[in-house]
Amino acid sequence: EQVLRAAVVMQLFSFTYVDLAFHISDSRALRRFCRIGIADKGFKKSALNDNIKKISPQTWEHISRDLLAYAKDEKIEKGRKARIDCTVVESNIHKPFDSMQLFDSVRVISRLLTQARDELGIKIVFTDHRRRAKRRIVGIQYAKVETQRLPLYKDLLKVTRKTIGYAIEAEKAFARHCSADPLLLGLFSAIKHYGDLARQVYDQAYRRVVQGESVPADQKVFSIFEEHTDIIIKDRRENHYGHKICLTGGASNLILDCVILEGNPADTELVETMLDRQEQIYGRYPLKVALDGGFASKDNLAKAKGRKIKDVCFSKKRGLKEADMCRSDYVYKKLRQFRAGIESGISWLKRSFGLTRCTWKGFRSFKCYVLSSVVAANLLTMARKKLAAT
Repeated sequence: EQVLRAAVVMQLFSFTYVDLAFHISDSRALRRFCRIGIADKGFKKSALNDNIKKISPQTWEHISRDLLAYAKDEKIEKGRKARIDCTVVESNIHKPFDSMQLFDSVRVISRLLTQARDELGIKIVFTDHRRRAKRRIVGIQYAKVETQRLPLYKDLLKVTRKTIGYAIEAEKAFARHCSADPLLLGLFSAIKHYGDLARQVYDQAYRRVVQGESVPADQKVFSIFEEHTDIIIKDRRENHYGHKICLTGGASNLILDCVILEGNPADTELVETMLDRQEQIYGRYPLKVALDGGFASKDNLAKAKGRKIKDVCFSKKRGLKEADMCRSDYVYKKLRQFRAGIESGISWLKRSFGLTRCTWKGFRSFKCYVLSSVVAANLLTMARKKLAAT
C-alpha cells in the first residue's frame, strides 16, 4: 500500500524519483498519506524506483476498475453516459532523423565496447568513430542542398557499418569467455541488443537515403532507446512519436477506460472494442454515447444500436442523419456538447499529470505511466466530488 500511495503522489505532483524521495521525507502530510511513520526516514529514490516499477499494467487497470466500482457505489458515476476520444502520448525521444539514429548507434556501441575492453579486460580490436560520426551529423544538419548532404550521409553509413562489425566481433569474443559474471552477461546482452537495432537503423537509412526508397512505418525503428515507439500521423499535418491511447470519459469527468494501442489503428476500428469494455466494467452498455468525428461510420452506428445504445452522437455526421443517431435533434446537440468535455479532460491529463510525454523507459513502463496518471486523476476527481457533496 505504501508503494501504491507513493506512486499516486508521484503522478499527482509530477515528481521525479529524486523529488518524490525528498518530499516524502520532508512533508508530514505526504508521510501520513503514504502510511510512513513519523520516526521512519522514508525511502531512497532507488527503492522507490524499484518498487513502483514492479506494479504491472494489469494491476493498475484492476485498481482503476476498483475505483470505478467505488464511484458507482457512492453514486459519483453510474456509467450510463460516455464520451470517447483518442490522443497521443509521446515517448521520451528526440526527433527520429536518420542521421541522429545512426550517430546514436555508433555512440552507444562504441561506449559499450570501450567499457568491455577497459573495465572487463575483454580483448576487442576496434576503432572509436564517435568524433567522426559527430562531425558528419553536424555537417548534415547544416548542409543546404542534397548534393552536400549525400556524401556526408554515405560516410556516416560507412562508419556505422564498421561499428556494427566491431559489435559482431565483440559478441564472438564474449562467447569465448563463457563466464557467469552478471556484469559480463549484462554487457554482452546490451551489445547484442543495440547491435541488432543498429543493423535495422542502418538498413532503413541506406534504403531511404542512398536507394531513394520510401520505407513503410512498420519496418522502421524510431529510436534505439525506445524501440516500441510508433509514428502517429494526426489529420495529415502532425507527426507524433509515441503511442495512441483511447479514453472513455463519464458525466462525472472520471476516466472510465483507457486503452494503450500499438501501431496507428484508425478510430473507426476502435468503437466496438471501447463499447464492449464498458459492458465489461459496468455489466451493461451505456444509454448514451458521444464520439469524435473520426469514429463515424454507418457500420459503427449499426454496431452501437445493435448493443441497445439509445443515442449515439458522432461530432461529425459524415453522411449520417441526426434522426438515425439520436431520438431527436435536441438530444444530438446535447450529446455533441457533452462530447466536447473530453477534450478538456485530455488537456487536464496532459497539463497536470504529464500525459504529454512519458518519461519512463520501455513499453511496459509506458503503460504503467499512462494508467497510473489516469488513476491519480480519478482519485483527485473523486475527492473533489466528495468534498463538494459535504
